[in-house]
Amino acid sequence: MRSTTAAVDPSFLGSATSFSAAWGHKFPVINLQPVKFVGKRLTVACATPPSSFGRRALIYIATTSFLMPSPSFASATDENALLQEEIGKVLSKGRAAGLLRLVFHDAGTFDDADKTGGMNGSIIYELDRPENRGLEKSLKILEKAKVQVDAVQPVSWADLIAMAGAEAVSICGGPKIPVQLGRLDATVPDPVGKLPEETLVAAAMKQVFQKKGFSTQELVALSGAHTLGTKGFGSPTVFDNSYYKILLEKPWSASGGMSDMIGLPSDRSLGEDDECIKWISKYADDQNLFFEDFKNVYVKLVNSGAKWRSM
Repeated sequence: MRSTTAAVDPSFLGSATSFSAAWGHKFPVINLQPVKFVGKRLTVACATPPSSFGRRALIYIATTSFLMPSPSFASATDENALLQEEIGKVLSKGRAAGLLRLVFHDAGTFDDADKTGGMNGSIIYELDRPENRGLEKSLKILEKAKVQVDAVQPVSWADLIAMAGAEAVSICGGPKIPVQLGRLDATVPDPVGKLPEETLVAAAMKQVFQKKGFSTQELVALSGAHTLGTKGFGSPTVFDNSYYKILLEKPWSASGGMSDMIGLPSDRSLGEDDECIKWISKYADDQNLFFEDFKNVYVKLVNSGAKWRSM
């Protein structure tokens, strides 16, 4: 894993030594060529830190990136290409489900009524919440890419996570999803209790998603992401419409065996709802339709609640 140490003009922030000391964590520096940014006196040296990975390191990197001015970049295409390249170095099909779950747990806190939560990188402050158990591993994977990107141009956790989820879908055979960059990171955690619980019935799920600005059709399309991973919907590393086909088959209805281990209670509940079953049937019959609708609702999800940097 890697970290970033920044030496900043004292008039801008104070010494790097005092900044590290304030966190109670020292970040060793290896002599590397500095990265110079236009318009501000800022020098960044990227170093390989100790092998231990801690939450303070994540927050340190997020804070440092937040303070860095954005340099002139050739184009948005170059910025996307840089992110895709570095994410590709740490991404594998076996890691795809975890990265996609990271997207849902960061963006899924959005509340349309008070405009809190959403795709803002606040997940780095929320790893101790029960619903986020296991996500630190996925963040550790992305942190390696973040350090490399930050050495060229600072990237927010929100942008990195949004792009990583799209790349995870693509590498597993799903649609290619365009992701706009420029999100700003939150500096505090989102309110608790905003993610939908896994035990909710379909009616409650629809209400929760409606409060986030999503229709029943969009709820069903997003749920198709459960085709990845170990929930029992087809191959764990293939993004396809197996989720919907298995929901129609209802293998958990059979007695005995491991069929009752397939899916979450909320997944099974969707197959019992008349409004949901209409879309489940459509996506089971037409994978291309599912891909198109998933692509569109993914873009909506990762833009929900986002605050954007000025260009």
